[in-house]
Amino acid sequence: MTAVIPTRERVHTVTDSPIGPLTLVAADRALVGLYLAEQRHRPAEEFFGRPDPTPFTEVETQLAEYFAGRRTAFDVPLAPEGTPFQRTVWDALLEIPYGETLSYGQLAERIGNPSASRAVGLANGRNPIGIIVPCHRVVGASGDLTGYGGGLERKKWLLALERRGTGQLSLLDFSTAP
Repeated sequence: MTAVIPTRERVHTVTDSPIGPLTLVAADRALVGLYLAEQRHRPAEEFFGRPDPTPFTEVETQLAEYFAGRRTAFDVPLAPEGTPFQRTVWDALLEIPYGETLSYGQLAERIGNPSASRAVGLANGRNPIGIIVPCHRVVGASGDLTGYGGGLERKKWLLALERRGTGQLSLLDFSTAP
């Protein structure tokens, strides 16, 4: 992932998912944001730019495959905006395998800064591209589910989806989620 100049023109679209509507935001055909409707640290609407579904066809296809249990990794251009430390953490999140979890401390160790678990937690919470950059795969030291910008129920749902593997799933909406 690389730094992004914040003044680039952004476009967005809203797509449905089993955990509620997702707002996808792109700049220069790279994804800069994926936000849940009630997400903590969701930017103001002005951040999203003008509506334009054009650059999101592949992202929407891959998200649909993920939610159907047929995709374990994403292959779309990403350009999240953040500090160098945040981007380091977000890069490390991309290395957590589908269906697995790490603690904040383990993630801090992976980035070579074992005493930075709190800073890792803060960067994880500011991840602008949830689901695709899998911040939901980070848990507390004891394995307990801890903070998630989209709410713990959604985090639990995403982890349950991934634990089910890559088989065909019939999850219709968040209200019937495991």
